[in-house]
Amino acid sequence: MKKVLSSFLAWDASSCANNECDTQRGEMVVLVTGAAGFVGSHVSLALRERGDGVVGLDNFNSYYPVALKRARAKNLLKDGVFVVDGDINDSALLERLFALVKFTHVLHLAAQAGVRYATHNPLAYVHSNVNGFVTLLEQCKNSNPQPAIVFASSSSVYGLNDKVPFSEGDTTDRPASLYAATKKADEALAHTYNHIYGLSITALRFFTVYGPWGRPDMAYFSFTRNIVEGHPIRIFQGPHGEELARDFTFIDDVVKGCVASLDTATPSTGSGGRKNTAAQHRVFNLGNTHPVKVGTLVSILEKHLNKKAIRHIQPMPNTGDVMYTHANVTKARLELGYTPTTNLELGLKHFVKWYQNYYKSGSAHEASMSGYKPY
Repeated sequence: MKKVLSSFLAWDASSCANNECDTQRGEMVVLVTGAAGFVGSHVSLALRERGDGVVGLDNFNSYYPVALKRARAKNLLKDGVFVVDGDINDSALLERLFALVKFTHVLHLAAQAGVRYATHNPLAYVHSNVNGFVTLLEQCKNSNPQPAIVFASSSSVYGLNDKVPFSEGDTTDRPASLYAATKKADEALAHTYNHIYGLSITALRFFTVYGPWGRPDMAYFSFTRNIVEGHPIRIFQGPHGEELARDFTFIDDVVKGCVASLDTATPSTGSGGRKNTAAQHRVFNLGNTHPVKVGTLVSILEKHLNKKAIRHIQPMPNTGDVMYTHANVTKARLELGYTPTTNLELGLKHFVKWYQNYYKSGSAHEASMSGYKPY
């Protein structure tokens, strides 16, 4: 931990010496967990570019290639965001970070992602998504002042709910996967800490986020790789031949929803672990509102890659996936001003352009995080 913090302190002193981290001007000072991840890196950049103070935290695990996470962190550092190499389960590290920086907000995006992987390594999900969240909540609870918290839940909490589109008030007590169960647990924990300790907490239910700098385990990313390399892709169908459909949501739209959630978060009302008055508690869907069949996604990729996919149609395995997701974002539109603007055709065009640039000549290539288009 000493090595991690000494690196952070050296960066912090250098940045402040160059007038890059003035925290007295009234902007937010945000701890972004999972900052080297897909969504975390994009939101960190957006916050920093508008002048907010941002410190990242990421454990750089090997769920997917660490080189991609390191590349994101390297780009963030160029823009003045240092990503501390550490784990949210490290309570001593969190305590020291909060002592060094007076965070006004926490954007908690660190998590073990992926629905199918949970069937092989369930304890990794409990460790990161549940234990890690409690460790972070404990630190926020004991801080003075307490930061406002915005965290990533998931559309997966809707589970086996067959009412569409999904609305925030719908039933979420039938998770279809262990991953979904951990995210449902996070929402319950958030409510508890809000109720008992006065933490201001907002849960964001993301719907299949995609785009440049994305996660290689996601379907659109792995499909692209397999089409380029001439490998077959698996397209799953339901028991009656129906195709999976997802409410694919472009990264820029999700970034805007995250930033708006931070901007509208009211201060926590407790101090030093004690609640004074009721605090804000919110839940929002962040989706695109237009579900698209997976086969259509593949056709769009074929168009942008100018190459046909080798399609293998298979029955959907019993690993926790659901057939259909569809977001109702009325609440987010009214309270956050959230309006998704990027359709799948355009979003995949941006992704393919980034993919081809990043993997030039068969190896990862230097690429700017904000080079493909502004937020």
